[in-house]
Amino acid sequence: MSAATFSADWLQQREPFDAAARGAAAEHLQLQTRLATLHPPGTTPWRVIDLACGTGANLRWLAPRLGGAQQWLAVDHDAALLRCWPERLAAAGGALSSPTIAVEQPLCFNGPGFEATIVRQQLDLMTGLETLPWHAAHLVTASALLDLVGTAWLDRLVAASAASRVALLMSLNVDGRHVWRPEDPRDATVGRLFGEHQRRDKGLGPALGSGAVAALQGALESAGYRVFNAASDWWVNGGESPQARALQCALIDGMAVAASEQSRASAPSVRAWRRRRRAMAPETRLRVGHLDLLALPS
Repeated sequence: MSAATFSADWLQQREPFDAAARGAAAEHLQLQTRLATLHPPGTTPWRVIDLACGTGANLRWLAPRLGGAQQWLAVDHDAALLRCWPERLAAAGGALSSPTIAVEQPLCFNGPGFEATIVRQQLDLMTGLETLPWHAAHLVTASALLDLVGTAWLDRLVAASAASRVALLMSLNVDGRHVWRPEDPRDATVGRLFGEHQRRDKGLGPALGSGAVAALQGALESAGYRVFNAASDWWVNGGESPQARALQCALIDGMAVAASEQSRASAPSVRAWRRRRRAMAPETRLRVGHLDLLALPS
């Protein structure tokens, strides 16, 4: 089973909504206060591993909040996404010496109060998880990853984390909630089929989908971690901006495709749901449930 692949355009489309959701969750998690207790001593830089890093949105959000000197190892199985990093960092205010910096070359992302050096690595997390420098890291992080993984892979993540007593920050993991206003009679059916489709194998074992955060929390607590979670919901108001409307339509399309694949018999009614939902998008408010999880070694 090949690993799930996401387009750079989709990752860019969702990034501002991710950032708003993470900001709300960070307040409830007391994220910066709790991470400050893990700050390396003296001038030692933060050492962070970013799993399934995509085009770098996780780093662009988190690095300014960590502050100080940082060394990041950013890993993803998709070399095309890793090649997007220089351009995306430049758009976020980073220095760009060349738009075609090879994946093998380090990057820098600096801003007020922080300096991050970044090494990118193409890696299949199914086969290469344990090869990462776990014992050298202070923090391992990922965004929108957990719902794609299976139980066996999650157990491996916990084992590697516990062996090195490294902190974990896992953001924007779907929890199965979709709240549409106004409602449509087929919302629940499409949502159920979409949730079933999410539990297919995405390349990291049969996926846990919306149950991933609870499974990880239980395993980490059994391994002696203190675990905190907070809602990091998307709020997508189709009448608020063209960007919100476009994201809502992209979500509608994605849910319809997945639901139709999950139940061929339901495909006609799903297509009708998609038409109605797209027509209603300018006046629809959608809440998509996510959870952020922070785990600190005791």
